[in-house]
Amino acid sequence: MNEQFQAPPGEPLFNPWSPKFIADPYPYYHRLRAAEPIHLTPLGFYVASRHADISAILRDKRFGKDFKGRMTRRSGAQILDEPVYRSMSHWMLQLDPPDHGRLRGLVVRAFSARRIEDMRPRIQAVVDEIIDRVASRGFMDLIADFAYRLPVTVICDMLGIPQEHRQFFYTGSRNAGRLLDLAPLTEAEIKEQNVYNLTMVDYFNTLCEMRRKTPADDLTTHLVQAEEAGDKLSNDELTANMILLFGAGHETTVNLIGNGLLALHRNPDQLRLVQEDPSLVPNAVEELLRYDSSVQVTGRTTLEDVDDIGGVSLPKGTPVVSLLGSANRDPAVYADPDRLDVKRADIHPLSFGGGIHYCVGAQLARIEGEIAIATLLRRLPGLRIDNIEQPDWRQTFVLRGLNRLPARW
Repeated sequence: MNEQFQAPPGEPLFNPWSPKFIADPYPYYHRLRAAEPIHLTPLGFYVASRHADISAILRDKRFGKDFKGRMTRRSGAQILDEPVYRSMSHWMLQLDPPDHGRLRGLVVRAFSARRIEDMRPRIQAVVDEIIDRVASRGFMDLIADFAYRLPVTVICDMLGIPQEHRQFFYTGSRNAGRLLDLAPLTEAEIKEQNVYNLTMVDYFNTLCEMRRKTPADDLTTHLVQAEEAGDKLSNDELTANMILLFGAGHETTVNLIGNGLLALHRNPDQLRLVQEDPSLVPNAVEELLRYDSSVQVTGRTTLEDVDDIGGVSLPKGTPVVSLLGSANRDPAVYADPDRLDVKRADIHPLSFGGGIHYCVGAQLARIEGEIAIATLLRRLPGLRIDNIEQPDWRQTFVLRGLNRLPARW
């Protein structure tokens, strides 16, 4: 950390809409942890910035999701009539028990450790195919041409989306992350998200009909059969969670690969260590997750009065935003937390959340990241990134990633 860091005069402790904050939130996190680790923002929600507090919140049953209440407080009850928010209200990510457990239980088998490990050869083949497409031309956008295409292909495989239908998914919108941001969407953004959501609902309804008629060994078939079994899953829940699985199935990995490659090239000594010793890659991926987390934030609401989090009393119904990126750089847990160290020991990043909402696809993202980074460094050893000091960050806060990352070799 730069100990001399000073926020611009008059800037609040927490201002994730500032371009400087989006470009580099970590000095602001240090200031928050030191000044007010449980901080009440002007918008009426608290932010937690210390590792210990966030770990406790993520595992405490007194904190829940309360999606409908949170959206109503933020934007008014009418927002729940918008198609995209009606769909989101069925996401297992947004639900408390018992509905959360019922829906998560239907998909968790597809993401078991054994199934994900068995996917390594397929993931390796996809990475090699992507590099084969671009190797001879000597340049690419590491986001659009590489980091995005890999996880989209893998989640399409898992959902059983036919090859002839995939172009829509390869060229689809990357603006869905705005739905998770802390600031309300504009009317134009809501309209755009409604159109995209309804298009996705129509497609997944079509895919489900295909799998009812022609079952296959894929996640869609499994979910359709659960729906047909009775009270396990409604059609609205089915399509909503397929949209969630597609989005969550690629978004984290795109950002992990992009942020990770940028961090390595900004730290050439660490890049050299990984190039010289590929066995370091799995640990390097954990460090990259810690160093610049793909997911910066997760939200909870108090389901009852809570008086023992960070010395602050929180009444029932209080929204609390946990800054995962801040927890990952807490000096109480990690020595010299602003230094990238691919040999760092005992890394346990909170990038995938915790408690009952721990990311079901965490292991898949890790393996995709490992194979993508190791293969790219092996096959394109002279790769260099353009504009390394002024990268093109997406103007979103909850999901931290790059719009573009031009590279050549």
